[in-house]
Amino acid sequence: MSSGADDTEPDAGHAAVVPATTVAPLDVDGTTAVAVGTVLWGVAGVVLLVFFRDRLADDATMWWLWTCLAGFGLGLLGYVVCARRRDRALRRAGSRLS
Repeated sequence: MSSGADDTEPDAGHAAVVPATTVAPLDVDGTTAVAVGTVLWGVAGVVLLVFFRDRLADDATMWWLWTCLAGFGLGLLGYVVCARRRDRALRRAGSRLS
């Protein structure tokens, strides 16, 4: 039952319907995000190694340093994968234009 005052408000217990909009996908290859993450893992590792090495050893939390090393190493691997995928996509796009 509607009061007639405003039929656009949702009834109690019903969610408002939001019209669907078309959003164009971003044309990104992921290399920037992976590079930033890799650099951040590397910086965190260096900071831990230089400033907190003794404290990590005393508190038995050296695994923090190993986590940074793993993040940095996996980031390098991820960058190689993303760069190869980007280059392959660029080659395919170039061959379609020819």
